[in-house]
Amino acid sequence: MEISLKRRQRSATSRFTQRMTNWLPPFSALIVVLAWLLVTRWSDLPAFILPSPGQVFNRFLTALADGSLLRHSAFTLLEVGLGLAAGSFSATLLGYLLAKSATLERLLSPYLVASQAIPVVAIAPLLVIWFGPGLFSKVLIAALIVFFPVLVNTVVGIRAVPQELRDLMRSLRATRVQTLRYLEIPAALPVFLGGLRVGATLSVIGAVVGEFVGADRGLGFLINVGRGQYDTALVFVAVFALIVMALGLYGLVVLLENRFLRWQHGPRKDTVTE
Repeated sequence: MEISLKRRQRSATSRFTQRMTNWLPPFSALIVVLAWLLVTRWSDLPAFILPSPGQVFNRFLTALADGSLLRHSAFTLLEVGLGLAAGSFSATLLGYLLAKSATLERLLSPYLVASQAIPVVAIAPLLVIWFGPGLFSKVLIAALIVFFPVLVNTVVGIRAVPQELRDLMRSLRATRVQTLRYLEIPAALPVFLGGLRVGATLSVIGAVVGEFVGADRGLGFLINVGRGQYDTALVFVAVFALIVMALGLYGLVVLLENRFLRWQHGPRKDTVTE
């Protein structure tokens, strides 16, 4: 009976902690908005330097009403989605080959590492010149910035499979496809999805960098327009739209983790018997 009571107390404490954790993000966001409001009211900064939350919200309503915000957000989301898909697919494929072939890794690793020493901002103008200011160059920039973290996590995940499990699969006479499906993919999935989390947020940066260099659509273009017109409230609106987009993609990867990594948590132990 005493053990059961202690378990219930721990369960209640855990639920309370979880509720508090869930409330922390909106509470911290409210604190930031209040601090922002106080700064704009107590300072003499003009609106083109730091607009108030109310001015930003009104500008958001205006951009939403005329359709410009949705139109530019949809185009940026298209670039991000295609870039994330292309970068993740190519990185996963090459990462698997590198994890399986030490010779291929020794051959390509210096070039892959050297490519990361070049900032995407530096090569974005070249890509726009070579491939034009259209959709393809933005997708390519987003794919390039996603590629490396997903590649590294794929290699690490595949190589982290215990040798004992590989020996077990060989003893069961499993084919390469069966080993990939039933052992390597489940074992590497946690590390791979960790890299995909990083890639999902970086893909937004890649698309916006391309739009900064040259574009006539997208949230990066909208930021350039707001900056050129000293419409700082519009810049804030576009930046917040990018934040929401990145958070949404990150949350989507978390949902995938909850869906495909449910086996890691094992059976739930909520039921307590006396």
